[in-house]
Amino acid sequence: MDAAVKYITGIHALNLPCTLETCGDWHTSAIQWEKPFLRSSEDSIFGRYGIESNVSIPHHTEKFNAANHLRALLDLLELGQFTVAQGMRDDFICNDAYTEEIFSHVVKLKASPLWTKIDNFMKSEYYMQWVTYEGRPS
Repeated sequence: MDAAVKYITGIHALNLPCTLETCGDWHTSAIQWEKPFLRSSEDSIFGRYGIESNVSIPHHTEKFNAANHLRALLDLLELGQFTVAQGMRDDFICNDAYTEEIFSHVVKLKASPLWTKIDNFMKSEYYMQWVTYEGRPS
């Protein structure tokens, strides 16, 4: 098993460029960068998935580990921060090529006490695509 890493996630990670072909967020200058939201990979069901290294962030000279846009959104769902994740599909990902990948990770949250809210969020973001995906045999 890989060692745990601390990484930037959430709204901070959505406002950093990543290696994916996603749009992320565009409010970088409005974000407080002195103390970005850090999380440990061992505290998430997703482990080290989607964490990139050597990322530059505003107002810091050192490099950080940071969630790519998909991972940042998955973390927001896992933590129940639905209002921050709102617009996930059309505003932050902006690329249907990642839909299957997102879905395959979101279903890992089925044991979460937040599952009903996560499921409803996914229905509001992806409509019938999510309903159809959920109904597939495992």
